[in-house]
Amino acid sequence: MMNRVTAYVVLSGGFVAALAFYLIEPLRDPAVAQQADPESWPTCTSMAASDGPAWAPLDPDFAAGKRALAARDWDGAIRALESAALRDMRNADLQNYLGYAYGRLRHFENAVRHYEQALTLNARHRGAHQHLGETYLVVGDLVKAAEHLAELERICLIPCQEHDNLKRAIGEYKKTAAVH
Repeated sequence: MMNRVTAYVVLSGGFVAALAFYLIEPLRDPAVAQQADPESWPTCTSMAASDGPAWAPLDPDFAAGKRALAARDWDGAIRALESAALRDMRNADLQNYLGYAYGRLRHFENAVRHYEQALTLNARHRGAHQHLGETYLVVGDLVKAAEHLAELERICLIPCQEHDNLKRAIGEYKKTAAVH
């Protein structure tokens, strides 16, 4: 009897899921669906701004912040990105970019706060793990930097730039520490 009930529940759940997918999926606009899916958002593999069409639909302050990052205008980037963050509190990329701008100004407490916020929003955000690990190296915390490298090893199933960059930075840190 229990096996029949279990089989019925499994089959019913599968049927409901398939029906929901069938009914809802055609109604979704692919462009809107891609924007709504955080995994499809561009991750922060570099801090260069992109003026391409992928960034056209972004919040104008977010786009201005990315341009300011590319121009190395850290204060301008923070102003624009903070403004965008008031409207979009759930954007891990935005928080990562804010962390990066604060880090470049050597405001490490703010940088760490924004990187951690990015990771709260998306625990698999490779850019936030890389940049937070690098920030920990700058403040001399090799253990925490290594924790983020380990997290990137878990996240990156195939080689990824963020893992390689943090691994390289940790290696350079260790060489420098050995000399001093």
